[in-house]
Amino acid sequence: MPSAHEQLADLPYGHLLGPHTGPLGKDTRYDTAHFDGGSYEDQAANGASFLECAFTGVELSGVKLRQARFNEIWVQNSRWVAVSAPESEWQDAELLGTVLAGVSAYGAALRRVVFRRCKLESVNLRGAVLRDVVFEDCLLRDVDFGEARLTDCSFPGSSLEEVRLGTAGLRQVDLRGAVRLGLPDGPQGLRGALISTTQLFELAPQFAQALGITVQDR
Repeated sequence: MPSAHEQLADLPYGHLLGPHTGPLGKDTRYDTAHFDGGSYEDQAANGASFLECAFTGVELSGVKLRQARFNEIWVQNSRWVAVSAPESEWQDAELLGTVLAGVSAYGAALRRVVFRRCKLESVNLRGAVLRDVVFEDCLLRDVDFGEARLTDCSFPGSSLEEVRLGTAGLRQVDLRGAVRLGLPDGPQGLRGALISTTQLFELAPQFAQALGITVQDR
């Protein structure tokens, strides 16, 4: 599983970063750019490409990033609110202490991505493809993985609240480290997942309900 760098200086491309100024642009290529402390509102950057870039203390609000590409990016202490990023591509990306709220990323492709100490709320990942993705010490609330495909993903120390997996395809998805499994779709979406014995007991009422079993002690 991929791991994250904690400091900007730890990045292998950190010494190459240069400050970015100005708005975001459609179909624009950004190489070794450092987006630091800025605010970007209602800008269109569809098709943009970000290679070896860093975002620190940045707020994106209402930004359009359809089919944008994020390759080897590092995001720390940032806020992405109502961002539209369907069919975007993420590879070797690290997001630390970042809030994603109302983000639409359906049909996105994520490979070797780390979310650490992040909050994901009302995030749409329907039909997305996730491979080697880690959600570490995160809060996932009202996240929709409907029809997504997850392979070799894990959730150590994370809390899942109202997370929908009902129509997702899971393969080697490790949920054993999750501190909470709030799955409104019940156990139907857990095929292909790894859970602990303790989690199995906690989910037993949902399994029984799904199977039509009445559990009643005399």
